[in-house]
Amino acid sequence: MERMSTPRPRRYRPLQEKLGQVVLVFEAIVVFLGGLTIHGLGALPDGVPSWWGIVAGSVVAVLMFATSGLLRWPWGYAVGWALQAVVALGAFLVPAILLIALIFGGMWAYATIGGARIERRVAAQRAGTSD
Repeated sequence: MERMSTPRPRRYRPLQEKLGQVVLVFEAIVVFLGGLTIHGLGALPDGVPSWWGIVAGSVVAVLMFATSGLLRWPWGYAVGWALQAVVALGAFLVPAILLIALIFGGMWAYATIGGARIERRVAAQRAGTSD
């Protein structure tokens, strides 16, 4: 007779992890498109081929996508903050990227800081205390 194995229960994912993953994945798409924009505008300094815009956008987008899977560890959030800074630095090349950096940076801040605050409040309510 074959033994039936019981499936493992799913790992609990806190709210800041769920929100952070959503923000990073959508931001990865926008960053890739920003790289295409930098290439199309030829906004890189003289002597730097414009295709480096596509390369930089692709690399940062892949890093953001990969970081969305690393948010189960505390250091994953530090990597996410560093990537937010990298996107903000892109505003030196194309000033319109500053708007994207502010929007997604604000969403990232809410996902990490606000998500953790909400998570603590929910945990306190489950424990029967008030925060």
